[in-house]
Amino acid sequence: MPSAAAITQTVNSYLRHLAEGATDQIVSLYTADATIEDPIGADVLRGHDAIRAFYAAIQDAKKDTELAEIRVGGNEAAFLWHLTLDAGDSRTRISPISVMTFDDDAKVASMRAFWSPSDVRVL
Repeated sequence: MPSAAAITQTVNSYLRHLAEGATDQIVSLYTADATIEDPIGADVLRGHDAIRAFYAAIQDAKKDTELAEIRVGGNEAAFLWHLTLDAGDSRTRISPISVMTFDDDAKVASMRAFWSPSDVRVL
């Protein structure tokens, strides 16, 4: 089982790479057969190709991420974070609660993001 420190490091790397638009680095944090359900209720994506396509869709957007809180238990983490998108004349913020499970190497085996359109705020 990965340590809490290793899991926290993966979450921080995930948020940093997301802000940078570093799609390949994000994909490298996931296991080969990982799943994403973002937001909850959306189709579940599986594997590196689907994960790459998911993140590539927003890689060029100007954005910032901020970790608000994280809780690690066993091989899972739940964390509240903020994604701020800057479109020049407008800024919006989404504050998902993401839940990730990890393999023994602290790679993401699954990610589920709890948010809905009503959680999007114009700043």
